[in-house]
Amino acid sequence: MYRRNSWFPTVFDEFLNSDLMNTVSTTAPSVNVKETEKAYIVELAAPGVKKEYCRIHVDEDHNLCVAIENKIEHKEEDKHSHYLRREFSYTNYEQKYSLPDDVNEEGINAKVEDGILTIELPKLQKVEGKTTKQIEIK
Repeated sequence: MYRRNSWFPTVFDEFLNSDLMNTVSTTAPSVNVKETEKAYIVELAAPGVKKEYCRIHVDEDHNLCVAIENKIEHKEEDKHSHYLRREFSYTNYEQKYSLPDDVNEEGINAKVEDGILTIELPKLQKVEGKTTKQIEIK
């Protein structure tokens, strides 16, 4: 299967221009993707999410699979009326991203810091000065 190096626009253009976009929950995080010489950096807004609630893996089709699940429960007790109030919040996000051909899947790493899930997708090192090999004819 051929994966284009211009993976980001294609993946998101297809998603954003589909009818599915009209039914997407407001729990989908904002996503930034940037490219450096050595890596692609994916940043997902994940305020209040702990690393225990994040799962990231590469599947057999070379897709980056990201899942974030967050459960928040606020309890507030009013001692004058013996009233117990609860507010529940549950968010679940799962997305697959097609990886570009030049990603070193073995070197992918991630961290959660200041409400941002950052995934670093290192690029494969390019071989400088390709050498040619003479083939002997027998």
